Amino acid sequence: MSNNGKRVAWITGGGSGIGEAGAESLAADGWTVVVSGRRKEALDAVVAKVNGSGGKAEAIALDVSKAADVNKAAEQILAKHGRIDLLVNSAGINVPKRSWADMELEGWDRLVEINLNGVLYCMRAVLPAMRAQQDGCIINVASWAGRHVSKMPGPAYTTTKHAVLALTHSFNMDECANGLRACCLSPGEVATPILKLRPVVPSEQEQAKMLQPEDLGRTIAFVASMPPRVCMNEILISPTWNRGFLQTPGSRD
Repeated sequence: MSNNGKRVAWITGGGSGIGEAGAESLAADGWTVVVSGRRKEALDAVVAKVNGSGGKAEAIALDVSKAADVNKAAEQILAKHGRIDLLVNSAGINVPKRSWADMELEGWDRLVEINLNGVLYCMRAVLPAMRAQQDGCIINVASWAGRHVSKMPGPAYTTTKHAVLALTHSFNMDECANGLRACCLSPGEVATPILKLRPVVPSEQEQAKMLQPEDLGRTIAFVASMPPRVCMNEILISPTWNRGFLQTPGSRD
């Protein structure tokens, strides 16, 4: 998966959390990383951190729910680097009003636009280049909620993450013939900024027991390091102290 040793990764949701950690781990492994997200200042901070550590990173501000903008971003990467070897779909949101009692259609629509449509838009945007290369890897960051239904994440989040899992497997069914592979990475609780959107924000002590962003960064780099003959179809990963197993109120996002 290289061109004279050059490997190019595009990471959405790259301004914080899992996306940021993925960018750092991939850059440490020698990848050229392009981080995308809605907040330019956050992206610039990630780029400065990666480049300051001897890596190679750049940023493209992007809202993944806008298909035309997604296509332009992919074209920009290809124009500069000539290839996209890895796509990490890490952009995702949830909303505070997430139960059947208080959910709003506006919130539902926004989750579908970003958590599901945005994933599809990015996959489609890199597909022609990856097919031409006959090589490419996609990592879709879903959630424990994409495998196990529970009340806390809410119907919209749970539904979109289940859909991402199905989307990933369907991609492998069709594109394995072209040398392409996708992994659905489904983490349990991770101590990222999205936790602030929960109706009840976990305490610092609780967050310390959760998966940390760097744990997922290392996992992303591991999947990306596998040879082209290997497809890591799905990874389900959780904290050892799994509040879902412990039946602790307010668990899982």
